[in-house]
Amino acid sequence: MDNISKMVILAAAALVCGCGVKKKNEPAAVTQERIPVVSVSTVERRDVAHSEVYSSTVLANVTNNIAPQTGARIQKIRAEVGDFVSAGQILAEMDRVQLDQARLKLVNDSTELARLRGLYEVGGLSKSDYDAAELGYKVSRTSYANLLENTILRAPVSGVVTARNYDRGDMYTMTQPIFTVQQITPVKLLVGISESDYSRVNRGDKVTVEADALPSRRFQGTIQRIYPTMDASSHTFNAEVIVPNADRALRPGMFARVTVTFDTQNSVMIPDIAVIKLQGSGQRMAYVVTESGVAQLRVLTLGVHVGKEYEVLSGLDEGDKVVVKGQSSLQDGVKVKVEQ
Repeated sequence: MDNISKMVILAAAALVCGCGVKKKNEPAAVTQERIPVVSVSTVERRDVAHSEVYSSTVLANVTNNIAPQTGARIQKIRAEVGDFVSAGQILAEMDRVQLDQARLKLVNDSTELARLRGLYEVGGLSKSDYDAAELGYKVSRTSYANLLENTILRAPVSGVVTARNYDRGDMYTMTQPIFTVQQITPVKLLVGISESDYSRVNRGDKVTVEADALPSRRFQGTIQRIYPTMDASSHTFNAEVIVPNADRALRPGMFARVTVTFDTQNSVMIPDIAVIKLQGSGQRMAYVVTESGVAQLRVLTLGVHVGKEYEVLSGLDEGDKVVVKGQSSLQDGVKVKVEQ
């Protein structure tokens, strides 16, 4: 190989080796920093109802056990379980022997009193004898009225017959009532409320009642009575709620939930997805985007949870831009880009 050929080969090799070598003073490529993209929601103020939900059981407003004063044989049964009865309606009739005897005595005493009144008025009878006859008549009248009430048994209230413990011809033995009648228009519920809320509950407050057996219905009730004492073990007091129940849909024994609204406040509300829960500390926080486009971490004090929103008692102001998407990768003080 001649000298010219050797020089060509060496020049080519030098060219190949120098292709991938960076010059000593050549500047490095500039890497562009990635800016997080977030979605925000504007903080607003709204009226927020402060309420609690309590479990309770539907009760009859009045429960009457129908029975005669003394033992006797049942002659007639005029109502059955499930019947709706009106106040004064006859439910059963007992043996009438004593009643008939008392009626005859009352008629006799009434006739005798009328005869003696005539004698007394013309001076043919002393006042003491007339007073004794009048007293005997009054005793007979009272005895007859009592036997009448305990022989012909009537419903004292309008309601539904929920129990019948005897049949026609049975001897009433005074062990349990013949009938039980419950008034269910209205019904009532006893709600156990925490003693810390005692001053926030007032007679006449409106409540909402929902029953598991009637999932599509909501009933309006009123706090009728507030019990004056606390349960020492549970630290609760009872509030008696009355529900009109005009269509008799609610029945005694149903499980129900009672929503009691204590007050309404105008508060800052934010979506619950904006709230960050700090594990192990119980703190709640949220990122706010400032006017300069910087993510700022705020510590929050939360109130009630309503639907998909939280009430914020402190940490945010109306008009703040709170981050609702993309906060998982943020750090306090970083520059962000708001998604349009």
